[in-house]
Amino acid sequence: MNVSLVRLRKNGSPQVFPLGGVSTIIGRRRNCDLRIPVMSVSRKHCQVDIDDGALKIRDLGSHNGTYLNGKRIDETAGQAGNFLKIGPVTFVLQIDGKPEVSAPPAQVAQSTPQQDTPKQDAPKEDFADEQFADFADLEDLASLEETDSA
Repeated sequence: MNVSLVRLRKNGSPQVFPLGGVSTIIGRRRNCDLRIPVMSVSRKHCQVDIDDGALKIRDLGSHNGTYLNGKRIDETAGQAGNFLKIGPVTFVLQIDGKPEVSAPPAQVAQSTPQQDTPKQDAPKEDFADEQFADFADLEDLASLEETDSA
């Protein structure tokens, strides 16, 4: 089972993040497997596990929540074509190359789920390092962060 998270950049081109191994931690901390360096993403935000051909997504107590297809989740099964929203970033779950990703439906990608009141703000971290380039262009993330907090 080959699992990837696919994010569409502003210019419409897909950015594919293959998930290696059986467990992937996503968050803004430097030691996360997939790092999203924006403040609305918790240091360890969520975990994606691949086990016996099944995909499980689990929130790790994040402040702003993890959303699957617009609904806040604690733990749930994921399927190809589902939309996973972590902070201001929406990914399409791609399993064994399916679905081919071109553009997310406007209602899922553009909707801002109703968020619970965040817990106490997490301490700020220094995000200035070369790992940014592995995730996305910084201008893209900066505009997402502004949109998310508006």
